[in-house]
Amino acid sequence: MSNSAGTVLARLEPRHITYLSRIMEGYEYFGVVTTVDRAAGLVKIRATPDTAGDVRRILVSLPIHVELCSGQSETE
Repeated sequence: MSNSAGTVLARLEPRHITYLSRIMEGYEYFGVVTTVDRAAGLVKIRATPDTAGDVRRILVSLPIHVELCSGQSETE
């Protein structure tokens, strides 16, 4: 799911949540990762409308499986 504030929802294996958080920290100012449901591997990345597309592209390029929720695509 993505909205006007640039929020990106994604699902991944719970063991990879910390990895994702560290990767996003490395991309300063792109987005902040918040765990929504650790057991389900659901995270929310708060980005700006300008960086949300970049965040989605980063997520799909990682060497782990990350599912963008609610039909988001890397080009949105």
